[in-house]
Amino acid sequence: MDDIARARRDAFLRKLASPPAVMGILNVTPDSFSDGGRFAGIEAAVAQAHAMVAAGCDVVDVGGESTRPDAVPVSAADEGARIEPVLARLASELAVPISIDTYKAAIAARAAALGAVIVNDVWGLQKDPAMAETVAAAQTALVIMHNRTEKDAAIDIVADMERYFDRSLALAAKAGIPEQRIVLDPGIGFGKTSRQNGAAFAHIAKLKARGFPILVGVSRKRFLGSDGPPVDTLAGTIAANLAAAAAGASIFRVHDVAEHVAALKTFFALSDAAAQQIQTSS
Repeated sequence: MDDIARARRDAFLRKLASPPAVMGILNVTPDSFSDGGRFAGIEAAVAQAHAMVAAGCDVVDVGGESTRPDAVPVSAADEGARIEPVLARLASELAVPISIDTYKAAIAARAAALGAVIVNDVWGLQKDPAMAETVAAAQTALVIMHNRTEKDAAIDIVADMERYFDRSLALAAKAGIPEQRIVLDPGIGFGKTSRQNGAAFAHIAKLKARGFPILVGVSRKRFLGSDGPPVDTLAGTIAANLAAAAAGASIFRVHDVAEHVAALKTFFALSDAAAQQIQTSS
């Protein structure tokens, strides 16, 4: 990792100590659930990244494979062909850090070589055996997300999450990934029933007690209660992210950047003012 990339990584990690950090979603895929195909072209993707930065996002998360339910897996070659030209442009044009949304070690390594400083792994180092050592070698920050191959309404999802994170963190430690570079994501909407999504959401505060920053990715998810067009889920997404912020989340992965920057800025300003008032009164 060169000095510029290291500075961007460390600036991102410092930002987590004084949230919020807004992560703008950039899907360069033809089949993502809410914006598939809109930014599959290089120029459209680059323009969208610039628009999100102008709207105030702190990091751009680039994904080349849809993770929606029933999505068709793509090869590393196809995923690389989607993300490489976009990352090459963004690394030289954006001042904010770039994250790569992938569970493949080969893609993570290539993205890091192109300038990505965060690996956002929706399988938490548990899908590709080479991922932990790849992240360690690249010296990127790491998002570990909870996931399941299929829903099981009978399980205790909170207990499952805790066991899962234990395994992922053990893999990270074995590979030599420093704890201060790790972020946890409860994986809302991934391998969970509606009830389990609620339980996972309610577990954010206890998950934060592990000592890691928390990322939430609830943008436009169906569990918010709407199957309509994306605009119908904006109010629900903002409400859910504000609730996550109240529970201790630091990073908010969203499609609608400007609206979340404004809402979260107000929320944290009011929360800080209330906390100072309590300290003054005590």
